[in-house]
Amino acid sequence: MTATAPIGLSDLRTHLYGLPGVDKVGVEARAAALATRSVKTSAKTKAIDLAIRMVDLTTLEGADTPGKVRALCAKGMRPDPADPSCPSVGAICVYPAMVPVAAAALAGSGVHLASVATAFPSGQAPLEVKLADTRAAVAAGADEIDMVISRGAFLAGDYRKVFDEIVAVKEACGAAHLKVILETGELATYDNIRRASWLAMLAGADFIKTSTGKVAVNATLPITLVMLEAVRDFRDVHGRQVGVKPAGGIKNTKDAIKYLVLINETVGDDWLDPAWFRFGASSLLNDLLMQRTKLTTGHYSGPDYFTLD
Repeated sequence: MTATAPIGLSDLRTHLYGLPGVDKVGVEARAAALATRSVKTSAKTKAIDLAIRMVDLTTLEGADTPGKVRALCAKGMRPDPADPSCPSVGAICVYPAMVPVAAAALAGSGVHLASVATAFPSGQAPLEVKLADTRAAVAAGADEIDMVISRGAFLAGDYRKVFDEIVAVKEACGAAHLKVILETGELATYDNIRRASWLAMLAGADFIKTSTGKVAVNATLPITLVMLEAVRDFRDVHGRQVGVKPAGGIKNTKDAIKYLVLINETVGDDWLDPAWFRFGASSLLNDLLMQRTKLTTGHYSGPDYFTLD
């Protein structure tokens, strides 16, 4: 069963409801246990550099300006101007209207340009509007699209509508990668998160993403564990690897390292790469840079040493 093969509604329901149930107690206990793991000092610098390379440095505010976006792009390309060994971030993520500005600023840098689309964050728009939103962002230079699913349709059991919308948006993306935002905080149960993960992957998602960052509950370790298990099992069945992007609420180095441990212990080295794992964040980068400076120099820089975004 692939994203390009026709899937009947009954087959889709059978597939999704045939997935094993999630042991809520077990998932939360395992995530809590892995969160206690520590990273030795000798490996911490590598872990921090990897986390920096995994950051989708994001600004998604109504008050975003071209100047703010250009400054964010400059920071993403050279996070620590005083240290040329500091890696660039994985991507800059902006609204579609800011894609031309970001594309010009990032030209030739190797930093990806992601844009939210499909009536982010609600997803409450007709499909033709969502497709136009996606095509416009790609035409302006986005090479990654972060779409939101229709949560209302999913929760009402209209899996066919959600599936068909993802397929259509994936086609509208052309060569751009598609990250599908599940908005896990609105899905209520781990079973729903597993079903939504599989639904998105069956429809062609290149990444599955937890959240918009605009709701009360965003990324958590247990939710990300469920999604990591889903991409692992999906690859075992279908032979296609899909990335994972937790977003919202990941603010410091300690938290980022917990996610790296979670990846290593759940899906292994194959996903310990920016091509397969990203952090959607705005404030995380500053803490990573502060901790990196501490390891390099032996002392902390003040919080205002790096730009505040």
